[in-house]
Amino acid sequence: MAKKKITWELYSYGEYSRWERSSKKLPKLIKITDRIKIHEDLEFGYVLKIKGAKGKVVDYIIEHPPFKDPKGNIEPSFKGQYFINSNDYEFFLGDTVWEPYDDKVGDWLLLTYLDGQLIAEKKIVLQR
Repeated sequence: MAKKKITWELYSYGEYSRWERSSKKLPKLIKITDRIKIHEDLEFGYVLKIKGAKGKVVDYIIEHPPFKDPKGNIEPSFKGQYFINSNDYEFFLGDTVWEPYDDKVGDWLLLTYLDGQLIAEKKIVLQR
């Protein structure tokens, strides 16, 4: 039997409604854009659709402008994984901002990998 081909699509990107991370619902797209003015409760990122990859894991990285943690250390890139639990899988990769906003201004690069292969990449620029 032939292996099913895995496909993916960067479905949408930009500014989204507030996302409840504990919810299975994805946030709603407000505006497709790669340049966003920083404001309170800003949620930004992308929705990726993956088909035929049930049981696999995607790795993600969010590279951000250099800002400091509460101890004064530069925060490293955010990294993590999602487990693909269906053959028709959608997930949101993104972030929000918090005060102080000035150190969050700049380029945010969102990357998603499947089996070590880069499958999605989007740069979103946050502006004052």
